[in-house]
Amino acid sequence: MFTDYFWIFVAVTSYLAGSIPFGLLVAKLVTGTDIRKVGSGNIGATNVARTLGAKWGISVLVLDALKGLLPVLLIPPLFVATNSPDFDHVRVLSGVATILGHMFPVWLGFRGGKGVATSLGVILVLGPWSTLIAVAAFILTFLISRIVALSSIVAATAFGIAQLVQMGSIAFTREKWSVAAFSIAVPILIIVRHWSNLGRIMRGEEKKFQFGSRKKAETNLSDNEPDRTE
Repeated sequence: MFTDYFWIFVAVTSYLAGSIPFGLLVAKLVTGTDIRKVGSGNIGATNVARTLGAKWGISVLVLDALKGLLPVLLIPPLFVATNSPDFDHVRVLSGVATILGHMFPVWLGFRGGKGVATSLGVILVLGPWSTLIAVAAFILTFLISRIVALSSIVAATAFGIAQLVQMGSIAFTREKWSVAAFSIAVPILIIVRHWSNLGRIMRGEEKKFQFGSRKKAETNLSDNEPDRTE
């Protein structure tokens, strides 16, 4: 029987995994830069790429995605059988806790990233086919707009719609209701986390993406405040 203690253990372990601030750690190790003091001030892959360049941005993207994927993939099978009616519920709990860990890390005063890369890792486990649609939506939107925030919002929305359509009549059954709820709630959470970006997009003020460099990061350390555009 999957007791209450194991639910708590899964949630706490997944949250702590999600709260590892890879963007901050990579920037510190590479240049000694506090990523929170340059660019947008965000610890996610977008700000790292804009500040330190493509190589380090992609590295953080992969690490943040892995910290979403691995807990959902590895922790639930330790406590519940894959054919149990609770299995998907445990995976959803792990995924949500991991995403919240990235967005609100205890180590950084609960001020973290916007959760896109970590959510990518989670949805790769929970809905791989819908994830492909979301990635395609992101790429297409980005190629047209060059705006990461808009691409993330479109991708999150595309995932939610695709997942619900794919699930069809089983969406809110005893075994699958949590996956359906996740498919609605997490895209909404991603949109809320990008709310200020959405306002700038509507006003035509959101900056288009371009890669940065280590030299740029070191120069930007002399700035008083990050520009808060991502």
